[in-house]
Amino acid sequence: MIDRTTLWIVIIGLGLGSFFLRFVFTGLVGNRPMPAWLLRHLRYTAVAVLPALVAPQVLWPAATGGEPDPARLAAAAAALSVGLITKNVLAAMLAGGVTLYGMLYLFL
Repeated sequence: MIDRTTLWIVIIGLGLGSFFLRFVFTGLVGNRPMPAWLLRHLRYTAVAVLPALVAPQVLWPAATGGEPDPARLAAAAAALSVGLITKNVLAAMLAGGVTLYGMLYLFL
């Protein structure tokens, strides 16, 4: 267990770091226009973050002790396929969720 002092130091440090990162773009840049190359790269931030969050849970899920299983791989494939075909995020999430719970129901 972590002691209270260390916990609060970590919480305050993460809060300050988060504030600083946001302040750099909003406070220092302000109303000045950003370069076109930066705006072009910032468009892909959200697209890169979601797979970075999901991939470890598909490839090394804690529920299976870090071993990939067919249910999660099938759900990821279904979500990716539906997302590419329909270009609809909600439909992709729904397809992945239905596939995951369907496969877990069949395998367990």
